[in-house]
Amino acid sequence: MELPDIVVPVREGALNEQLRYALRSWTAHLPHRHVWIVGFRPWWAAGARHIPTHQRTSPAYVNTTTAMRAACEHPEVSDPFLWANDDFFVMRPQPTPFPVFHRGPVREVFGQYGARSSAYVAAMRETHAFLVGLGYEEPTSFELHVPLPVRKEGMLRALEVGKGHDVHKRTVYGVLNGVTGTQMRDVKIARRSPQFDTASPFLSTMPDSFHNGAVGRHIRGAFPESCPYEVRRRR
Repeated sequence: MELPDIVVPVREGALNEQLRYALRSWTAHLPHRHVWIVGFRPWWAAGARHIPTHQRTSPAYVNTTTAMRAACEHPEVSDPFLWANDDFFVMRPQPTPFPVFHRGPVREVFGQYGARSSAYVAAMRETHAFLVGLGYEEPTSFELHVPLPVRKEGMLRALEVGKGHDVHKRTVYGVLNGVTGTQMRDVKIARRSPQFDTASPFLSTMPDSFHNGAVGRHIRGAFPESCPYEVRRRR
């Protein structure tokens, strides 16, 4: 069985140390063929393959949709591929093929956000209503901060049918294509608190929790060595 590529959208920015440690974690624990950075590639990540894209300043999901479409339409990217973010860290060795994980019914995910109101939660509700309107009475959420196996034809169909719901394109893709998998809790650690599951096979951070929190120290300590995707600047 041919190993899948990992595709990661990266926005324009500085050094992106989260990406550096994500690459190290994938090298160590996530079997794959190539890593494709779509969008902006930091100079030090020249060991990864690159698909440049035009990026908008906001909203961010427009750039990730552009990146997803570019990956699906690129003939050299594997089919399927693993879709990941630059703050997804794989902390334990993973099997091949990589399994699918989901977050459970979308209506139950609403409850995890309580009364909080945000553009993200509003988009989730709109996507839920959209999928129910298509006849999926109990759509499943795939909005987890872990890699997702993606088949190109199915994702391109989801992007076309679900225009306007691409904030939650993982969910639209999973539901429209009848994807199933294992339910899990999300692994995003947004705060500096030392309270997190150090045994978790997956972790994800925010910039502040990565740079200043206990979870960031844990991740950096787990992967101190550089990986083949990193290069040193010539003097």
